[in-house]
Amino acid sequence: MTEAEAEKETVKAAPDLAALEQEGEIAADYVEGLLDIADIDGDIDMDVEGDRAVVSVVDIKGGDLVGSNGEVLEAIQELTRLAVHRQTGERSRLMLDIGGFRERRRAELSELGRKIAEDVKRTGEPKSLQPMTPFERKVVHDAVAAAGLRSESEGEEPRRFVVVLPA
Repeated sequence: MTEAEAEKETVKAAPDLAALEQEGEIAADYVEGLLDIADIDGDIDMDVEGDRAVVSVVDIKGGDLVGSNGEVLEAIQELTRLAVHRQTGERSRLMLDIGGFRERRRAELSELGRKIAEDVKRTGEPKSLQPMTPFERKVVHDAVAAAGLRSESEGEEPRRFVVVLPA
């Protein structure tokens, strides 16, 4: 492979920052429209983390847009991804957070993954967790990997779950 070909491959693998920022803007406009319809006040922040756009509704006042265990948040995220897809023609991996729910959940799940990994190291027995969303499973997989073990997802959506395996 020539140097020019290698550079082209590297560029292809890197996320397209402009496209991700456009996704974030489309998503922010869509979410802002939903907030207006529901007459809910909140500020919207946009960012790009790794290979995905992140839109956060902060300083939200009124309305429960997260729901029990984040079900409403997941639904709004999927609707927002569809709105982005409709305008760009591209599948979106956008992440939506409302009122810091995902950040708090990420911290909880990281701790859970670390504790389960310790249990599995101590007992040598695999451990299955409760069904989780793709976001939740990824956080647990990352925590387990950081603890030096491996994990797999098993089952079918929406009952897909993580299994932590001994070394």
